[in-house]
Amino acid sequence: MSRVVFAVDDPRADDIRALLARHLAFAREHTPPSGVHALDLDGLLDPAVTFFSGRRAGSLVAMGALKELDETHGEMKSMHVVEAARGHGLGRRLVDRVVDVARGRGYRRISIETGTMEAFTPARSLYSAAGFVPCRPFGDYERSPTSAFLTRELR
Repeated sequence: MSRVVFAVDDPRADDIRALLARHLAFAREHTPPSGVHALDLDGLLDPAVTFFSGRRAGSLVAMGALKELDETHGEMKSMHVVEAARGHGLGRRLVDRVVDVARGRGYRRISIETGTMEAFTPARSLYSAAGFVPCRPFGDYERSPTSAFLTRELR
């Protein structure tokens, strides 16, 4: 299997827009409308957001983003690995890449909001294995039975 390269990318690319549509469809399928916090294309184009793609031999296999909440706190967003590429550690590599960028920016903490439903169990397991622990709602989020809030201190 060839190497996956993670890099800052433009979310307006056709293949990224297609993966983003699948990501949003998954969120909407498993989460009540009021609980979907996934960013759409406009959200990913916000200057506070850095978008990353993961490509194997030029083909998109993963995406994720880092949103600056303030000068010391970042949020992971839009984390998604294509189904055919799952089970090979790409999700963990993507999380590690985003964490490394956050650390390089001097953030002291990085957080993520994900679903509490069973469909999100693999994501919560991944974040837990990457050192994230439950926390209170952060940023503009409010406590919700459909949201799990996780954070990781960066040193």
